[in-house]
Amino acid sequence: MAETTNKEMLIDAIGYQNGSIVSKQILKKPNGNITLFAFDKNESLTEHTSPYEAVVYIVDGEMEIMIGGNPYKVKAGEILVMPADIPHGLKATAKSKMLLTMIK
Repeated sequence: MAETTNKEMLIDAIGYQNGSIVSKQILKKPNGNITLFAFDKNESLTEHTSPYEAVVYIVDGEMEIMIGGNPYKVKAGEILVMPADIPHGLKATAKSKMLLTMIK
């Protein structure tokens, strides 16, 4: 019998929707939360700031993440830290799933 990896479990935990961003909260605690997102290709979150640090893990696909005006291409299996109070925005350059861990 084949084992399911943690990555496969994350990929299967949320589906894509055409022209949309879907989110599923995995964990919510007073000191932070973990949310899984599925982005259709070319879907984006406009530039914004957060008072908390966040760690992005790309589960599937590829995204361009702007942090403080600098672009970062992040692919499946890669992690990026977004510092607190620095403007950031995200765009899926392919259908993508990401795990966002926000630390308060």
